[in-house]
Amino acid sequence: MTPHVAVIGGGLSGLTAACELADAGLRVTVLESRGRLGGATFSFQRDGLTVDNGQHVLLRCCTEYQALLRRLGTEDGVDIQRRFRMPILTAAGEVTELARTGGPAPLHLAAGLARYGALPPLDRLRVFRAAAALRLLDPADPRLDEHSFGDWLARHGQNEATLRALWNLISVAALNCEAGEASLALAAMVFRTALLDTADAADIGVPRLPLEELHVRPAEKYLLARDADVRTNSPVREIGRDGEAFDLRLDGERLRADAVVVAVPPEAAARICPAEAGLSAERVGGLGAAPIVNVHVVYERPVTDLPFAATVDSPVQWIFDRTDVAGLSGGQYLAISLSAAHTWLHTPVSAMREVFLAELGRLLPRAATTPHTRFFVTRERRATFRQRPGTARLRPRPETPVPGLVLAGSWTATGWPDTMEGAVRSGHRAAELVATGIRGGAA
Repeated sequence: MTPHVAVIGGGLSGLTAACELADAGLRVTVLESRGRLGGATFSFQRDGLTVDNGQHVLLRCCTEYQALLRRLGTEDGVDIQRRFRMPILTAAGEVTELARTGGPAPLHLAAGLARYGALPPLDRLRVFRAAAALRLLDPADPRLDEHSFGDWLARHGQNEATLRALWNLISVAALNCEAGEASLALAAMVFRTALLDTADAADIGVPRLPLEELHVRPAEKYLLARDADVRTNSPVREIGRDGEAFDLRLDGERLRADAVVVAVPPEAAARICPAEAGLSAERVGGLGAAPIVNVHVVYERPVTDLPFAATVDSPVQWIFDRTDVAGLSGGQYLAISLSAAHTWLHTPVSAMREVFLAELGRLLPRAATTPHTRFFVTRERRATFRQRPGTARLRPRPETPVPGLVLAGSWTATGWPDTMEGAVRSGHRAAELVATGIRGGAA
């Protein structure tokens, strides 16, 4: 009889694991507690717009996520730059940029940084020195995770100006926290992998399809075509053992499986896994949570020609043109992405409207004179875990002491930050462990 694998959780890590297990010829059941798939990356409809719950981007170095899209046939749904170029709006109302040349790493960034208008020349030299030292760090060294990136930067000559205009600009976007709060190990991984080690790694990819069309529905279609059972509104309350197999308790039902992939958030995983898995609530609770807030504005007419831009010294962190992706036929739809958004998590929408409409008008002069037709806010209170020092020892490996029970999720020990790429990598590894274990058991 074909072995049966239950994948608990229909987010990106669970869908990745399920697709690979189905391709391996195993019988797969996906059990999602909510009424939709997608986990932390999903789309919804609002006033005729298709809205993603957050603005998710990828870099060329996110190879596993791109491989998933190739598997699903949606790789063309992402536009990746030929060369890294990040437009940046400054407090003075000017547009500068960080960009790379066609040269080898790390020289590919030298010319762009030398012209970076958000920093005076002396501070650009400070950045060069710190970047050279950063290349010498090994992100896999567990000692790095005990220190903050901000402390390391201070020891290497960085000042408030370089923090605001460069290090925090990237740290907040990639790690959902400022440099002073970030794990040095994770920061070293981000800066080395994306910017310093390989010339084209940081080329930015922006989806031109809603997430629902990019990987959620395609993954469901892919699984159904391989006879997988995909079930929403099916929360798993407990995972028990039944001899060599597993007994999953659902509401009013029990399901038997030969192996289980637990691809749910950390607190839920600790709640449903057997004690032998070693996943205590105290351990995963130490990971904490960090929010991301998105501000959505629709204008009567286009107010910028930029597809996206970052900002310096502004409450607006990133702006993305979502007009075509959302299906808007007239005007322009801009989404403001706010990471490390503790300040805005409980701020009333009326107050945010006052702040961000004024700020968009300052940064984009046409926005100041163009009426808006819609303004709304979406908030992900637990968008990522808090990627601070000491979290590496809290992130569990995918294999557990229970044979056949594996973990998946961007919060597990992937070596990557809490991102879509980390989620896909975790799902890939979980499927690999399960398939290997089943083959070994059959032998």
